[in-house]
Amino acid sequence: MKTLYPLIALSALFLENLMGDSIYDITVDTIDGESQTLEDYAGKVLLIVNVASKCGFTGQYENLESLYQDNKDKGLVVLGFPCNQFLRQEPGTDEEIKSFCALEYGVSFPMFSKINVNGKNQHPLYAALTGKDSPFPGRISWNFNKFLVSREGVILARFGSRANPESKEIIAAIENAL
Repeated sequence: MKTLYPLIALSALFLENLMGDSIYDITVDTIDGESQTLEDYAGKVLLIVNVASKCGFTGQYENLESLYQDNKDKGLVVLGFPCNQFLRQEPGTDEEIKSFCALEYGVSFPMFSKINVNGKNQHPLYAALTGKDSPFPGRISWNFNKFLVSREGVILARFGSRANPESKEIIAAIENAL
């Protein structure tokens, strides 16, 4: 599988050049309500995850935080995007979500304002991650889907909800990207 990453990266770079847009141009709102672009994370390896506080996979917050702590000095940043589209499993306000994540799981990685990952109100980030021009197109199936993005802003891999953030597959993909 390791030999597949360079091919995927080259394909994604080609698509990005055709489209002219970069993932770094996308504007997001932090969980504290501040607007920023993903340009703040250029040069970092990103693990982008749609999260929820009342889901069977919510325990993955612990694994995501551990992964972040173990790799942040090497250039990994985990980005959490709360979403309430799957059985209303993220009903809280941004303030409540932030408090829950900090108190229950010690989350220190960047968290963002609640967004839609599917449908007509889909956030532009998820349109880029899952759209027809993505190397991994298709709707988000549930909470805790994960996208690995290279230091150059290329989408390298997509992992489903059941993939534990500390699984051998995800660790290998992150190590390869770092």
